[in-house]
Amino acid sequence: MAKNEDHIALFIDCDNISHKAIEGIINELSKYGIVNIRQAYGNWTKDNLKNWEDKLLEFAIKPIQQFDYSRNKNATDILMTIDAIDLLHTKDIDAFAFATSDSDFTPVVMRVQAEGIKVFGFGEKKTPKPFMAACSQFIFTEKLMRTATVHTDDQIVTEAPVRKSSKELRQDTWLVNVLRNAVDQTMDEYGWANLADIGTYINNSTSFSPINYGYKKLSNLIKEIDLFDIAFDEVSKQMSIRDKKWNN
Repeated sequence: MAKNEDHIALFIDCDNISHKAIEGIINELSKYGIVNIRQAYGNWTKDNLKNWEDKLLEFAIKPIQQFDYSRNKNATDILMTIDAIDLLHTKDIDAFAFATSDSDFTPVVMRVQAEGIKVFGFGEKKTPKPFMAACSQFIFTEKLMRTATVHTDDQIVTEAPVRKSSKELRQDTWLVNVLRNAVDQTMDEYGWANLADIGTYINNSTSFSPINYGYKKLSNLIKEIDLFDIAFDEVSKQMSIRDKKWNN
């Protein structure tokens, strides 16, 4: 986890992100530092952004107005990109976060990454893969929202997003390859790899997040997928894993 004094700048494309996701986005980013710059972009004269108004006040987000100068051009995207690049050169920012499902922001993400600055991405499952891949870590907003269920006794209960089962996890070829490759690259001569080293390797090489599979921690996902032997050192409080294929 990053130091608490790390500064994070959050840019929100309100045309492409639901207001219901903002609480989860802020909570997730707060694990890594202080989200001291929070800016939301859109044409606030439009009715489709009305639901955002209460969220802007609740989470101290600065609204940035951008009128639609042309029907076929998204002026909001352009302004958001300009502000991000300006901030890159004028402020001491440790990490950037872009909340959008629009692939048009892929170049600006790559530009920020080129400066050695981590970029957190948040978007819906429809987000194009180039944008997701460009981010240091990408999280589906659907996994950050709690769904409300109304029961017959008129009580409203909130339910967390459904976790993927062991079978579903093992059927995800990309996920299995990411985990096994991380273990291969960080293991010792006996096949054991420290979980912290695995997590670092994955973060440096992919945009993976266990949250997209319904798990808050990588360790919980690894236990559930049941492809690895697990050892826990009571002294160091560290977990190590080894591919079950190691003995075969």
